Amino acid sequence: MSEPFPAASEPTEQGEQVLVPGVAPLTLQRRLAALFTAPLTSSKPQRPMNIGLFDEDARNQLDLF
Repeated sequence: MSEPFPAASEPTEQGEQVLVPGVAPLTLQRRLAALFTAPLTSSKPQRPMNIGLFDEDARNQLDLF
C-alpha cells in the first residue's frame, strides 16, 4: 500500500515526529493572536444590573391598586 503523500518528519526531544500536511506547528505568535482576538471576560462574577429598565425584581411586584 503506497502513501498518498510523502511523510515529512522532524527530530524533536521526544523522538522523530511526523508532520501532517496543512497543519502548522503552534507558535507563540499564534497563541498570542488567539488570546488577543478572544472576547474580554471578567475574572470575577458580576452582579446583575437591577436599575431602572433592567430591574427584574421590580417586574415581579404586584400592583398596589
